[in-house]
Amino acid sequence: MRDLAIQEVEFDANGLVPCVVQNFESGKVLMLGYMNQESLELTQSRQRVTFYSRSRQQLWEKGETSGNTLELVDLSLDCDGDAILARVRPTGPTCHTGAESCFEEA
Repeated sequence: MRDLAIQEVEFDANGLVPCVVQNFESGKVLMLGYMNQESLELTQSRQRVTFYSRSRQQLWEKGETSGNTLELVDLSLDCDGDAILARVRPTGPTCHTGAESCFEEA
């Protein structure tokens, strides 16, 4: 897996970029989160998805409290460079409701 070059990413005025998370094996969309430069760098170096929480204004690694982590398989940018796709191997449900995906009901 090659790392995304930070200079290729078009962060918004707040220094954030949306990240769509997809199950590598099933293709199912699991969630949408936001990354800043630091969370993107941590995701790439640790191979576990880390986001920037807009409400708490801090970094958070998915699963740090629940244990339901997202192991990174690969990252790609969309054609404009302003959205990231993270393909992952999830450990447990992704949604805080207990559902596999944030786009379904538990």
